Amino acid sequence: EVQLVESGGGLVQPGGSLKLSCAASGFPFGNYGMSWVRQAPGKGPEWVSSIDLGGSTYYKDSVKGRFTISRDNAKNTLYLQMNSLKPEDTAVYYCSLGIFTTTPPPGGQGTQVTVSS
Repeated sequence: EVQLVESGGGLVQPGGSLKLSCAASGFPFGNYGMSWVRQAPGKGPEWVSSIDLGGSTYYKDSVKGRFTISRDNAKNTLYLQMNSLKPEDTAVYYCSLGIFTTTPPPGGQGTQVTVSS
């Protein structure tokens, strides 16, 4: 059974930083590209960032230069370092299999990120 458990969210002031983690199990993590997807209150989910099998990274324009996606295949863990956070980054963040994924995984819990002063 595929399991993706996100953590690391919280309340942060504008300009602050957070590092999200996604612990993966139940599938060969190193054989899959991975993505972060977010859903803001009252809005549909949107793709944020992806990392492919070769380590190439991709970002939504609004987070380029502020967010960094990475992975540790030995630990079966995906990360998202978020710097210079803005109120518009407020959302529940999910990790998902595949690249350019635009929807959270079924049953995903996500981790809440709130950027507010």
